Amino acid sequence: MAKRKLIATAAMGIEALVAKEVRDLGYTCEVENGRVYIDAEMEDIPRLNMWLRTADRVKLVVAEFKATTFTELFDGVVVLPWTDFMPWDAAFTVDGRSVKSKLFSIRDCQKITEKAIVEAMQRGYHKGGEWLPKSGAKFPIEVALLKDVATITIDTSGPLHRRGYRELHSQAPLKETMAAAMIQLTNWRPDMPFYDVFTGSGTLAIEAAMIGRNIAPGINREYFAQEWTCIPKKAWYAAMNEANEKAEWDKPLKIYGIDLDPRMVKLAKDNAELADVRDAITFVHSDAAALKPKEEYGVIIGNPPYGERLQSEEEIIDLYERIGAQYAKYPGYSVYMLTSYEDFEKAYGRPATKRRKLYNGNIETQYYQYFGKRRPRPDRDASPKSES
Repeated sequence: MAKRKLIATAAMGIEALVAKEVRDLGYTCEVENGRVYIDAEMEDIPRLNMWLRTADRVKLVVAEFKATTFTELFDGVVVLPWTDFMPWDAAFTVDGRSVKSKLFSIRDCQKITEKAIVEAMQRGYHKGGEWLPKSGAKFPIEVALLKDVATITIDTSGPLHRRGYRELHSQAPLKETMAAAMIQLTNWRPDMPFYDVFTGSGTLAIEAAMIGRNIAPGINREYFAQEWTCIPKKAWYAAMNEANEKAEWDKPLKIYGIDLDPRMVKLAKDNAELADVRDAITFVHSDAAALKPKEEYGVIIGNPPYGERLQSEEEIIDLYERIGAQYAKYPGYSVYMLTSYEDFEKAYGRPATKRRKLYNGNIETQYYQYFGKRRPRPDRDASPKSES
């Protein structure tokens, strides 16, 4: 089949992780701010949706062209091969964005784009003047203008962070895609202990279990493109078969989810059950600052409260001071904390080895990384070294 251009959208700061996942799947790609351009075929759409852990959506690029007037926008859209993608009864919608462009009225851009698509469909299906029923499969179309260049895309996915296991969540949930990114930015390996010390609805622990067992993140969800006739059903079956064959459902893991709120522990257990990884995680009702890991080497990770569940700054500082003092007792553990609290390092008691700006939803946060002593390998000198 002919090559198509796809876009995997991503939260700012994790585009490189998405690109690595794309390349690990065997595809070539290019990275831009907030997106990764992928060269693939229509039949690859199911596989990309099934396996990308850190991408927000996978979009099919229909066209990119310059548009400084509404006439140019209409003319650019009406000539596109819409009937190659959409049947006559396609339930398409048009969303819009405009940044640094002469066509700044998003509503007008949406109207012009929709009018052009309707005309193109009427021509292509030889049904001039007929109303489009819009009763079939969903095709969410977007017209995005950036510096006078219009990019027309169709969303194949829906929000990929909705894995299908988190029907209920805490008040300030961490997106599953961001949780997966946080884990991939650690030195954790499936044979190491993993402590999620502010587990909340269990997202970090569950994502770790899915990574550790090589469970495809999209194995329990549905996608817009599943109903598209332009993608063969066999491609969806193949993606699902590959996911089932590669999953190591019974692989033992040392993953712990800890929370001070017993209601959160119960919620996390229920979510882990929905994700089919309940047996991989030990959930504990406990204080994060009371952690006493038995193993010498491992990873401690957390999305601690930073204003959502703890309103007092004094409480936040006290919590950070206590976990900092406690985790310093375990030099073989690397610690990773995501927070928007600007004085985290001061409260924690030491500067981070590395820090990285990430966005938890619309909240700008820092991901503080404290590297522990490296595990000795059997084939190397067993003397501990600092991780680099």
